[in-house]
Amino acid sequence: MLTRTVLLASTLLTSTIADAQVFSRELGDFDLKLATQPSRSMAQGLVKPTSPGSTFHGGLDLTHDSGWYVGQWAPTMGIKPGSNLEVDSYLGYKRPFDQTLSYELGVIHYSYPKVDSLDSQQIFAGLTVLGTRFGAAFSNDPGRRDSTLFADLGVNQPFGIGVSMKYTTHQLGTPVSIADGGSVRAFNDWSIKLSRPWMGIDLNVIYSDSSLDGSDCSAYSGQNTQCDGLLTFKAERTFY
Repeated sequence: MLTRTVLLASTLLTSTIADAQVFSRELGDFDLKLATQPSRSMAQGLVKPTSPGSTFHGGLDLTHDSGWYVGQWAPTMGIKPGSNLEVDSYLGYKRPFDQTLSYELGVIHYSYPKVDSLDSQQIFAGLTVLGTRFGAAFSNDPGRRDSTLFADLGVNQPFGIGVSMKYTTHQLGTPVSIADGGSVRAFNDWSIKLSRPWMGIDLNVIYSDSSLDGSDCSAYSGQNTQCDGLLTFKAERTFY
């Protein structure tokens, strides 16, 4: 079953400059960025996406000239009924081999200040080749293990369309029983995102799906907003 959803979101972030995406400032040997979308390359492919209907989200990133960086991203402030405040904190190191190739290593902590039992960690690594990013991540949390492959292919010219993809395998420590008497212990999910700026608006088309369907979906707890195929159209603009 394919569900079609249209999501029009407006985000508000106060800044002193007219840049609709990132506020950046140099502080000695550090570079500080405040943004309404994740600004760190590899972590950007792993921090959780903005929740549907979440109006307020943003984050910061602090990078040292040596290659070390720290940052936080809040995909939701927990204002919407039924949602929880989430803060994704990351620490990493990025270093170029030359002008066309660089590597990156880091760790992310997903925290929910009001629900401590949901906290989890993830390590990641990746390469950037000629502007294209390839990465992998692994988490071994109580009750489950998740492994992720992701790629950001950059902007495709001459159409100016960005393409990114993610594929994750989930291994549950305890099988989850489903209605027909069976159980689910492992499943996969994936997503592909096409994005393009247009007249100051970020246009996104996202398709996501998983290896589960029907009654098996009652056991789903992956990266997507739902188990079945979902096509999302999203238009987002930041106002200052």
